[in-house]
Amino acid sequence: MLQKQQNWQTEPSTIKKILKFIDKMLCLTNKNLLSQRFIRVSLLSAVVVWILWLTLVGPSTAFSIMSANWEAALTMVFGSMVAGGTSMGGGAVAFPVFTKVLHVPPHEAKVFSLAIQTIGMTAASLTIVAMGTKVEWRFIRWASLGGIPGIIIGSVLLAPILPPTVVKFSFTMMVTSFAVILLVLNRTGRKRNFAIPSWGKRERKIALAVGLFGGMISGLVGSGMDIFAFSVLVVLFGLSEKISTPTSVILMAINAVVGFILHKYFVGDFVEPVLSYWLAAVPVVVVGAPAGAIIFSLFKRKTVVKILLGLILIELVSSMLLIPINTTVIYSSLFVFVLFSSIYYWMYQSNTYTRKRPTIRFTRI
Repeated sequence: MLQKQQNWQTEPSTIKKILKFIDKMLCLTNKNLLSQRFIRVSLLSAVVVWILWLTLVGPSTAFSIMSANWEAALTMVFGSMVAGGTSMGGGAVAFPVFTKVLHVPPHEAKVFSLAIQTIGMTAASLTIVAMGTKVEWRFIRWASLGGIPGIIIGSVLLAPILPPTVVKFSFTMMVTSFAVILLVLNRTGRKRNFAIPSWGKRERKIALAVGLFGGMISGLVGSGMDIFAFSVLVVLFGLSEKISTPTSVILMAINAVVGFILHKYFVGDFVEPVLSYWLAAVPVVVVGAPAGAIIFSLFKRKTVVKILLGLILIELVSSMLLIPINTTVIYSSLFVFVLFSSIYYWMYQSNTYTRKRPTIRFTRI
């Protein structure tokens, strides 16, 4: 009897200890996590999007759409983190999975990629800005200007006449050629810039050209502005991958918004079933993309490079396994690989923006 009474008396103290521990953990979370501005911005973005999603679609309809298209939502769990944290973009994950695993037509997969990146990469961009991450705003402004006509040309003029298999495999060869030069660049140990060393008419023209061509790629495959801009920033301008990555994410977010508006209000092909895929993935990417931006910002530069090389390898292998290869695809892909390998090699050999080691001058006494 005495032992039971003692156990009964010790139970309240144990419960109090547990409650104190929980209260302490909540206080620490609020102090160390929620006090961070970028966390608050990320949570606010997610809450706003979720409220709009539930209000405009309706709770029952929204969850039924998400349940019916759970494959799209699941795909973008990983795709959104890649989009927010790397220069490959969510389309690098969405396009092959949608076209070959889910058997979605390439054109619909491209429109979905642009539409979903409008939500995810915009949310990631807000998080990047809130974190105070260093980016090259000068390059973003001028490349975005070039990206507007670029994505219009790619979506309206080039997409209807170019075979999707040729376009997709050519894109794979372009990023593969970049992976080769990036691997060489990191083996040489060349110094990195933390900003573009000089900015004038020449650099503005280069940014405009990058935006124009990157926009054309995005108009064809649903992504590409980010990885192409990233490649030029790293190889030609010698910019650190830690700065080039968030710069390319913001740039792709702007380009995706332009592409989404184009397809929604002018081309008019943002319709079912793409709309349902998009609605199913929206609540996922608004969380996943900012999370990717936060997680990848913690990695070291060499780790970011290794992850990017791994993603490009996955891109290459998946394209070789999933895309039907014929003579046209082979010849066009070889041409693109040789062309961009030559361009990247020229950029690599150019020392215009290379950081020069400080010279030590000796004076006679």
